[in-house]
Order: sequence, then C-alpha cells, then structure tokens
Amino acid sequence: MKAFQELSKEELLALKEQLSADYEDAKKRGLKLDMSRGKPAVAQLDMGNGFLDALNSQSLLKAEDGVDVRNYGDMDGIPEAKRLMGDMMGVPAENVVVCGNASLTIMYDAVSRAMTHGVLGGTPWCRLDSVKFLCPVPGYDRHFAITEHFGIEMITVPMTPQGPDMDLVEKLVSEDGSVKGIWCVPKYSNPQGYTYSQETVRRFANLKPAAGDFRIFWDNAYAVHDLYEDRQDELAEILSLCAEAGNPDMVYEFCSTSKVSYAGGGISAVAASRANLDEIRKSMKIQTIGHDKVNQLRHVRYFKDINGIREHMKKHAAWMRPKFEAVLKVLDSELGGLGIGEWTRPNGGYFISFEAMEGCAKAIVAKCKEAGMVLTGAGATYPYGRDPKDSNIRIAPSFPTPEEMAMATDLFVLCVKLVSVEKLLEYKAGPAAE
Repeated sequence: MKAFQELSKEELLALKEQLSADYEDAKKRGLKLDMSRGKPAVAQLDMGNGFLDALNSQSLLKAEDGVDVRNYGDMDGIPEAKRLMGDMMGVPAENVVVCGNASLTIMYDAVSRAMTHGVLGGTPWCRLDSVKFLCPVPGYDRHFAITEHFGIEMITVPMTPQGPDMDLVEKLVSEDGSVKGIWCVPKYSNPQGYTYSQETVRRFANLKPAAGDFRIFWDNAYAVHDLYEDRQDELAEILSLCAEAGNPDMVYEFCSTSKVSYAGGGISAVAASRANLDEIRKSMKIQTIGHDKVNQLRHVRYFKDINGIREHMKKHAAWMRPKFEAVLKVLDSELGGLGIGEWTRPNGGYFISFEAMEGCAKAIVAKCKEAGMVLTGAGATYPYGRDPKDSNIRIAPSFPTPEEMAMATDLFVLCVKLVSVEKLLEYKAGPAAE
C-alpha cells in the first residue's frame, strides 16, 4: 500500500470503514494486556529463583571485612557489594556507595539534599530565585516527576541517536547559572534505546557550567541489559573522563539490580568523586543506620562477580529478544512505508520508541485502552506530561508473554492506522470542518 498521505479522500474513507470494522472486532476479543511499564516478566523473575537460596541459616553471614551483615556496620555497603556494583558501572569500588533496592531513591535524595543543604557548600537550591534542570526528550517520566515534585523548572533538550543535542546543552549550561543539573539515561535510553556516543560523553565531561554546583545525573539503568551478544552498545566511562577534564565532582552515576535480580528486592548504588561521596555519607549518617547488608551479601554470593551477572543477563536477553524482534517485525510489515510512524531499533534496554503522526499519540493510546491494552500515557515521556507534538509513544515489550505481545502489536498497529486515517481526513476537511 502507498503512503496514507497519498490516498484520496474517498480512499481514506473506504479505509476508515474497514479499519473501524476491524477495531470493533478487536474490542469484542476482551483483551487485557499491560504494556504500561518496563516490568520484568514472571519468566525473568523465575530465572533468579536460586537467588533466594544463596543464603540460609547455615550460611556464613559475614562480609569479607569481617562485619556481620545482620548487625550494624559498613553503612555505605559491604566491600564485595561495592566491587560488584562498581564493576557494573565500570568504576573502582572506592567510588561507590551501595544503598537500598531502588536507584530512584538515591536520585530523589540527591535532589532533596541539594534543595535543603546545597551541593558541596553551595547555596541550598530552595533559597535561589530560579533552579532549572535540562531534560533530554523523549525521556524517563520518573526523572521528570522528581524535579517537578521539587518545583524545579524543566527545560527540554532534543535527543539524537548519539545522545542529547550537545550544542544546546553546552550553551544552556555555560550561559545560565540557574541550570543545576541534567537527567541522563546514557545506555539504551528510556524510551528510544539510544546509547550516548563517545564524543557525547567526552563533551559532557568537558562541560563548563556557569553553576559551580551543576551536576550530571547519569542513570546507568541498563548497563548490562544487552539484547545481542554480537552487537552490544559500548558506553564511555564518564567518571574518569570528568576527572581528566578537571571536573571530578560534576557527575553522580546511578545503577541497580532491579531488572537483574528482583525488581522489588535488588540493590542500588551511586558512584561519584570522593568529595561527593563524603557529602552523601554525611547525610546518610542522619538518614539511616544502614541499608540491607544481608541482601547485598546475597547478591554477591549468588552472582559472585560481574561475569556472573553477565551470564545471568544472557538468559534475560534470550527471553526479551524474541519479543522485541516480534514487535519490530510487525511494525515493519504493517506500517513500513505508510508514512504514519517511525520507530527505534534498540540493541538493549527495555523499550521501543514510536513516533506517530503529529497530534495522534493520545488518540492511539486511548483507542488501545478501549480495546483492552494499557500503554504508558501519551506525553509521559516529556516534562509535565506535555508532548508538544503529541506524537511519542513508549512501547514496553518486557512484561507480556510472547503470545500476548503478538496480540498487543497487532492491536497497536490497527489503532495507529485508524487514528492516522482520521487525522488525515481532518486535514482534508480543512478549516471549514471546525
């Protein structure tokens, strides 16, 4: 079929009639599909059930430094857990603090601490007239929710396949002292699946911010989430590059095992300079008497080292890869050449980013929901939930079964076609239709 934009009004009306009939049939199927978030599937969680047996009542419950993990001590993480998480990020263990089950909590704390106490002796952000964050878009809705929660103004920066538009980032950071941070998912970005190029990472490390307390929030959530062994994206290590550039304190890097072991029972970590970590520890001494060291030890005993994690993630990839490929196959066969959508082809991570025709995303998501499939809300990938083009939709293939995934993608492309036809008919009707 030729591109929808090339169809006459009569052809579009005939196509709409057929698509509408197909959609009514789809609604009668009583589907209940959830593609709203990047949740690990039950099969992935089952892959790690041996994790629960890594410790028992007969286990030696001491860390390698002799600390009893059931008791106080090692507030910022047991040594072997620091080493494991450091290896995930490619940084030395001495630059790591291990925390609870969610890296999002560490990010929230970092912003909250900056608001109330400042950054390395700087003025608390809550006392400033203006505080701004740069937000590459489309991006991660939970990042944006944190800055919105604290009343921080969010400025969008377009994403490219090489990472954020660095010309714009460099300009904004160097010229405006109220720009205090930027959100980054540098490997297999959420939702597009892009990995920042080496040049992009070097430009980040060499930023010259007008604000001395500017920080890069480097959320390396998908560091080990490759889909293919033969085409894994490589990400340059930013901490060492920042140090080389004379900006050792400019970055906080975060990671977790939430999509490695258990989403509700993983461990998380932050990597940063000694000065940044000392400030984090100072706050932690007030905030907590220590995170779950038993869980940290469980992770180390089960995975042993980074190679154990990599082998485990190959099992995840074997489960995830067919679902990603199934989605892409349907998108290619059903929408390719029609001019009503574009989509990314990631080598890892948890998402595929779909760009519909302008003004169509909300309607597509609504039609999918009406027919029994829940997607991430349209606009969620932009600050304040406002996608200026109303075109981006995040597809999360991880949670449904392969069979459900096939049904979900068929329904999705049907809704994309129907909404696109309706939009094109609006264009052809012109202003008189208003």
